[in-house]
Order: sequence, then C-alpha cells, then structure tokens
Amino acid sequence: MAPIAKKGSTFENIPSIKAKTLRINLDPDIYGTFAEIGAGQETARHFFRSGGASGTIAKAMSAYDKDFSDAIYGVESDGRYVTQSRLKTMLAHEMRLMEERINREKNPKQVFFSYANTVATIDFSKRFKGHGWVGIRFQLQPDQEEYDEIVLHVRFKQNEARLQQETLGTLGVNLIYGAFYKHDRPRKLLKYLYDHIDKDTLEIDMINFSGPNFKEVDNRLISLQLIRNDMTEAVMFGPDGNNLLPATILYKKNILALRGSFRPVTKVNMDMFQKSYDIFIREQTVEEENSIVIFEITLSNLKASGEIDEQDFMDRAELLCSLGHTVMISKFQEYFRLVEYFSEYTKSRIGLTMGVNNLVDVFDEQYYRHLSGGILEAFGKLFFKDLKVYLYPMKNSETGQIMTSNNVKVHPRMKELYKFFKYNGKVMDIFDFDQEIMHIFSRDVLKRITNGEDGWEEMLPEGIAEIIKEKSLFARKHENVVVSEKDK
Repeated sequence: MAPIAKKGSTFENIPSIKAKTLRINLDPDIYGTFAEIGAGQETARHFFRSGGASGTIAKAMSAYDKDFSDAIYGVESDGRYVTQSRLKTMLAHEMRLMEERINREKNPKQVFFSYANTVATIDFSKRFKGHGWVGIRFQLQPDQEEYDEIVLHVRFKQNEARLQQETLGTLGVNLIYGAFYKHDRPRKLLKYLYDHIDKDTLEIDMINFSGPNFKEVDNRLISLQLIRNDMTEAVMFGPDGNNLLPATILYKKNILALRGSFRPVTKVNMDMFQKSYDIFIREQTVEEENSIVIFEITLSNLKASGEIDEQDFMDRAELLCSLGHTVMISKFQEYFRLVEYFSEYTKSRIGLTMGVNNLVDVFDEQYYRHLSGGILEAFGKLFFKDLKVYLYPMKNSETGQIMTSNNVKVHPRMKELYKFFKYNGKVMDIFDFDQEIMHIFSRDVLKRITNGEDGWEEMLPEGIAEIIKEKSLFARKHENVVVSEKDK
C-alpha cells in the first residue's frame, strides 16, 4: 500500500485505487455487497482485481433488465430507475439480505456494508451526458443497530461511456474507502472522493450524510463545501436542512427566484416574496401546483465581510429554513447565468424578484465586459426565455420619491435597451407593496443586533426575532461589513 503522510503535512501521498481496495480486502472485519445498475460493475471490478476480494465481497450483482430489477427491488411509483429512491431501496434491500444470510455468531467482529449505484451513462446522440446516484450504507461497529449512510448524485462530463464507467468505478472505491477510514472527517472525505478523478470529468451536485456517526454533520454546511471545492456551481437544501438535487426540484417547474443577503431575512424580503408570488401564480402559463420559490444567495454574497463565515451562513440558513423556504447557494454572480442554469431544467416561466437597485445593476455594462458579446450577449441569455422581472420599488432616502420601473435611472446608453424590455412586458412593477416597511434594510438590522441596540425586532417577520435571541444568531460583531443597499 502506498504510504500516507501524517495529518497536517504539507503534501499527502494519495494512495492508489489498488492500494485502497487492497486495504479493505485485507481487513477481515469489513464485509459487504455491491449492486451496480447501468454502467457495468466498475467498482466491484477494482476489488476483484486487487486480490483478496473473497474477504470483502459477499455478493456482486447487476440487474440491468428492468423486469429483473423490479422483481428484486420492487416497482418505483414513478417508473424511473435512476433516482434517489431507487438507490435507497437497493441499499436497504442488500443490507437486509446481509443481516439475514450472514451468521453473526460465526462472525462476531464483522461490520457490514452495502454499496450501490444506479446510473445512466452518455447516450448515442451525445446530447444526454449522463448522471447517476451512488451510495453506501454501512456500520463501524458490529453491534451498531442504526446504519450510517452516504448518498450522492453525480453528473458526468466525459463524452464516452467507457470513460464515464471508469470514473464511476474510481468514485465508488473512494466512497467506500472514505466511509470506513475518513468518516470522522466528512469534509476531507468529500475532497477524497476526487482522488484520481479530474474535476472537469465529474460533478457532484448533492450529497447527504446520515446515521449515528454523522449526527454532528450539518448537510447544509456540506452543501457549501461542494461550492467552495468547485465540485458544482449550485446546491439546494430544503426547510429540513437536507440537501436537495436541483435537477429534481427544478425539473419542468415554474420558478420564482429571490436573490438577497438575507442577513437576516426581513419584513421587506417577505413582502417582496409574497407580492411577487401573488402576481407570478396569476400568470396565464403558470400553474401554482407546478411552481417553486427559491431563495438564492450567491457565493460572493456570503463573502460580504471577506472570507466565508460559516456560522454567519448557518445563521441565515437557520432563519430561511424556519420560514419553510427552499434555499439555493450558487456561484452565479450575474443574473443571466442564474437564468441559464434554471433553463437547463425547465422551459416553463421563470420569474426574478428584485429591487430597483438590482435592476440598475443588471443594466450596467461593466458587469459584462468579460463577455465577447458584452451586455447584448448577457441580455440574449437573460430575456430570451420565458422570463419576467418583478420589480419591488425603493424610496429615495433624499427626496422621498418612490422609484419604480417608470422612473428608474439607467445609464443613458442603456435607455433604449431598457425601454425595449420594459415595453415588451419583461419588467413588471409590484404595486401593492407595504410602504410602512420600506425603510428596513438587512444591513441596518444586522448592525443593531451585533451592537446590542433595541428596535430591530419589529423589522423582522413574525417569530424570527425570537429565534435570533434564543439561538444567539448574528451575536458577534462582523468587522468591515459591507452590504449594499440592493441586499435589503
């Protein structure tokens, strides 16, 4: 086995895939099954080839035929096979068989695992790149009644099925190895999944840890690591704090997105959401039951005070989740990139709720200088789809004037372009806003909280102030906090 550098060393020697499988195979206490559907038995192959597999592999199988698969694992309600529910069914079924068929009295020290994947590789047209679900259910102690589990979703970027299969096999080995030898360091485990894999070949866009040995793991923070480690461009989590697969949540949905700092979430944020949502669901092409609202925070927004403060991130997430909202963290600094991302999964209506200052920035050429087509390229991507901007007004602090789409001031060179989109119905004003709360900005509330001042409670939605006080959210001062007015 290749040597592994001690913790804390500048460079760590990454053990080879053969070294990883051999270490597991030579451990007399690790025993499990492999169930791989859709991309060959690439993970099991590594264990067979390294030697000593009889000490690790109880069974390796692949039920490619749908009827065989249904006979073994049952019929999924949606009739699909490359899904998280199918993966979890496979993991549970194979682990149950392990418990039933392996005599614990003869093997008192053995710990069991079931590894599974259900994958669709690239098709012959090359238009569908391929994706899949990969997971492991395992125990670290023989008497461990509740199993630990790691489940992740991958998207392939290679253009050959053979290459995707090889990547999947390597990933599977890294996952099994990480589960047994890196489980106490989930963030490190996450990085080790890419051992011997180029990030340009594979995207991990969702992962969840669960079980007794992961009770201290907050999957929202794990989501954040996926972004920080450049493993994906956007992650989502639900009100329960568990990570969600964007493709599943957004697929063929009408999407209304609100971008902000939500530091903390205020009455203005909720008024923006509710008033724009009321308009959105009344659109002729929008069905409420097929619509979703996303509260989006960009990675740059999380760096408002320098480097990412994870506790600050968790404070924001805690409040949004408590209000029952789905949250997205993305690397999409420009709105057109966010819309492009949504458009990968839906052709239905997309709505963006934003304040006047955000709209002014959208029409600022300096943000598009890196594009060969400049602002016209960006706008072609932003407004080409079935998109509308729902504009929340702003009160001018000096004149008291209410700024709307009719009197917003964009750069003189952009006036005609702005008029084009305005008169073609791409920008819609929110009129029934609450004028009594227009003075509220997140940055002012945050300053009052961190300085121990009074009067901020009434600026927040019902119940939020109590949560902040009970859990001491945003309690410490943040130096050099720079939050622009658009992040109210």
